[in-house]
Amino acid sequence: MVRVATSSLLEARLVTEPLLAFANGGLHVDPKEGLARFGPRSWSPKRRHPDVVRVGFVGSANSVERAMQWLRVAGEGVRGEGPHLSFPGCAEDRGYYTRLDIADDRTQVLSQRELRLLKDLESDRARFEATLALLEEKLSLLADLDQAPDYVVMAIPDQLFKASRAVEYFDADGGRVHRDLRRALKARAMRYRIPTQVVLGDTTTLKPRPGQDHPAEIAWDFFTGLYFKAGGVPWSPTGLPANTCYIGVSFYRPLGSSGSKIQTSLVQAFDENGEGLILRGHEFEWDSAREGTRAPHLPEETAAELVNMALDRYERELRVRPRRVVVHKTSRHWPAETKGFQAALDARVDLHDLVALRASDDVVLFPESKYPPLRGTQFRVGDLDYLYTTGFVADLGEFHGRHVPSPLQLADHLGHDTARDDLLKEILVLTKLNWNSARLGGLLPITLRFSQRVGDILKELPPTVDPLPQAKYYM
Repeated sequence: MVRVATSSLLEARLVTEPLLAFANGGLHVDPKEGLARFGPRSWSPKRRHPDVVRVGFVGSANSVERAMQWLRVAGEGVRGEGPHLSFPGCAEDRGYYTRLDIADDRTQVLSQRELRLLKDLESDRARFEATLALLEEKLSLLADLDQAPDYVVMAIPDQLFKASRAVEYFDADGGRVHRDLRRALKARAMRYRIPTQVVLGDTTTLKPRPGQDHPAEIAWDFFTGLYFKAGGVPWSPTGLPANTCYIGVSFYRPLGSSGSKIQTSLVQAFDENGEGLILRGHEFEWDSAREGTRAPHLPEETAAELVNMALDRYERELRVRPRRVVVHKTSRHWPAETKGFQAALDARVDLHDLVALRASDDVVLFPESKYPPLRGTQFRVGDLDYLYTTGFVADLGEFHGRHVPSPLQLADHLGHDTARDDLLKEILVLTKLNWNSARLGGLLPITLRFSQRVGDILKELPPTVDPLPQAKYYM
């Protein structure tokens, strides 16, 4: 590890904290402050704003009752204290300006008999698969209602969740398999086009325990995700160039392929407004022993196919053809995949940049002040650029992060159609587009942030089933 103090040893600059846009063009750097002052972006002028959200519930009688009660109370607002901003609520006249329609006829109860049958299953795999099947059955019944819910709270009883939250087993055809109930449930819910939120039966995911988030912070995150999953836009970015498509490329192994050479590519594409798509790419072979690294790299032809697939779907769904494309990966670009990316991009867009980003603890800044490094601090060591995307936020006088901050390393920049400083500014903006929470930003840009979670969900979808492209089904 190289430890560097902010002195004459290097030049460190600060990238200005990006502003976010809210209702009526209101601007603020912080999602919570902006939402509290102005309201969500899609509320005024109205665009995709959900005036009413029909909420459905699945769970035991007790877990559903507790979840309903929490939503009703928190929807009126939650008082903050100290650094925790009060949550203004989610109702017709406050907060997200959206009415929650909570009705008993949009509830599917797990009976005590059904829970006992699950508990009595001796095999972990049988219990996992039976739990998943039962939850899907309840979802399907909600989806068949004349007025199906827009959003479903899966209030899973604690004991059931503990018994079935994950399973590992050996399959004769697929080898060793690891499955996660949350991710598998997200994949099943896609069949019914219903966004979901999993909470535990005693609402420990909603009520903080010692050392956890303040109740207001939990409400901020929960209702931000609810609003987005119901079709709203909580905020939009500023400072991103028009007609630009940002593509994140990552990889995952299909279920049961822990010892396999097969990798599947995953694409997350976003425009300058934060509108995004998630696509499953192509399978290919990767022999880590032969190649000398566990980090997969695309063959030339597959890289070209991936870009063309992403741009075809992007143009069809978002109805715009980008002039510029930026590709983000967490591993460095190898010659073959670079050649494939560039060939496809040169044929379709005017400008492109290929960027490799990774979290780095090899180089750490130690400021002379008592505060951690400022979020937005940019510096260079040799020919490598670094950017702190977590840290102390000067505009708010607050530290935003859960751990000692580490910078992102810009390990590759190929294409060179954009200045390095501008690329780093874009990355900082893209860290603020997680609409599943109201936090100011995260370590990775949205193009890469959810890659592992999305990959775990896509594993559960058979190759013959096309995944839904909207990000709300994966959060």
